[in-house]
Amino acid sequence: MSNSFHYTNGLGNVGSYQISSIPYLTSSLTIPASGSTPKVIQFPNVTRFIVVTNTIPASQQSRPFRFGFSENGINAVEANNYVVLDNGESFTAEFRVTKIFLMSDNTFEATGSVVAGLTGITNTHLPNNWSGSAGIG
Repeated sequence: MSNSFHYTNGLGNVGSYQISSIPYLTSSLTIPASGSTPKVIQFPNVTRFIVVTNTIPASQQSRPFRFGFSENGINAVEANNYVVLDNGESFTAEFRVTKIFLMSDNTFEATGSVVAGLTGITNTHLPNNWSGSAGIG
């Protein structure tokens, strides 16, 4: 009787993060004003990296927006667990997430784009994303 082990994609599978990513891009996003329902970007697979950009030119009136990894995080339910991007700014990081939340940091709508590298790991492997508590946005 032979013992065989079948490797599969999963959160702990290093190769899933070493291989080239599946590209994901969404641009010309309208990001709702503060106090509105946040814009949610749901990824079909777990991310390897994300890049979030405020696409309003720096020369225009300031229209910052915030992004985080839960609705509670960007709504500052427990703390300010979000990142604020002003006009023309970008944020890049290697995070494994299945969704991000975006909302303007003031009463005006903002615009932005999201680029992500996706792993072969389906989003069902990380069903709860993050809560917005304990420093997780």
